Amino acid sequence: MEIKDLTKAEEQIMQIIWQIEKGFVKEVIDLLPEPKPAYNTVSTIIRILEVKGFIGHEPIGKSHAYYPLISKEDYKRHATEKLLGNYFENSVESMFSFFVKEEKLDLSDVDEILKMINKIKNKPK
Repeated sequence: MEIKDLTKAEEQIMQIIWQIEKGFVKEVIDLLPEPKPAYNTVSTIIRILEVKGFIGHEPIGKSHAYYPLISKEDYKRHATEKLLGNYFENSVESMFSFFVKEEKLDLSDVDEILKMINKIKNKPK
C-alpha cells in the first residue's frame, strides 16, 4: 500500500491519534495546542485522514472512536525516504554531512551514531 503525504494539519492530528491509539474528536481537540481549532475543522481533517487510509473508526453510539491504520514507524520510514530522495539524492552521507555543517549534530552525537551502527552491525542475525 502506498503511503500518501500528509499536510501539516493532518500530521498534527495523526501525531495525537498515534499517541492516544484510539479516541474521539473531542479527545483529539483536547490535546491540540491553543488556540484550539473548531470541532468541525478537526472532524473534517479526520475524515480526510480516513479517505487517505491513515485512520479507521469504530461506531460507538452516535459517535465514532478513531484509531490509526498506519503505524507511526511506517510513516516515519515514508517521510525519511522522501526527505532523502527529494533533498539529498538518496544519500545518507549527504544528509549526515548537511546536519554536521548546519551544526545540528556535534561530536558526541556522531559518536553515539557510530556506536549504534556498530551495535546493529554486530547483532546476530
